[in-house]
Amino acid sequence: MQGTAIRFQGSRFATALLRLGGWQVHFDGLPALQGVLVVYPHTSNWDFVVGILAKWSMGLPLRFWAKDSLFRVPVFGPWLRARGGVPVDRSGANGMVAGMVRQMQEQRAAGNYFWLGVTPEGTRSARPGWRTGFYRVAWQAGVPVGLASLDYGKREVRITTFLMLTGDETADLRRIAAIYAGVRGMRPSQAAPVRLLETAPTRSDTIVR
Repeated sequence: MQGTAIRFQGSRFATALLRLGGWQVHFDGLPALQGVLVVYPHTSNWDFVVGILAKWSMGLPLRFWAKDSLFRVPVFGPWLRARGGVPVDRSGANGMVAGMVRQMQEQRAAGNYFWLGVTPEGTRSARPGWRTGFYRVAWQAGVPVGLASLDYGKREVRITTFLMLTGDETADLRRIAAIYAGVRGMRPSQAAPVRLLETAPTRSDTIVR
């Protein structure tokens, strides 16, 4: 994708902490005011630490889905919400997606910034594929998908590739898998293959108006 990149003022302190751990961050800016950022792979609790530090290092404002039970933890719950966390009730996935699509559309109409960060595996445990939430939101809202990699092999966080979904699930996932090829999580055996666990709906079937 081309266009004027949207950049932010990052934290030198967070950058320094990452460098102490041998990590580098590669980020050239966002291509649009709204979008969905996919973070992969998610195989360890350390991903959250690295991810938060990288987010601060880039100054990247993100909303992100997290298990609703985390928001009930004293102190940590309010802190997580203040950092951009959005509680997820996994028993109501369809309503969750519809609500997020509506928010995306409202923010785009108002010309406001709104990016959602998602770990499509949904858990650090091994799974046979990705949850469809990120695909449904991005496709129905008509916003770009950014591909963020947590590569423990190279010790780098990279957010440099963005694409628009076509609605052809197979073709889109093939492109995404090619971009993530070679990226190694902390526990490689826990990383889910890049494929959706169920067929994502078409925009015409489920578009939120």
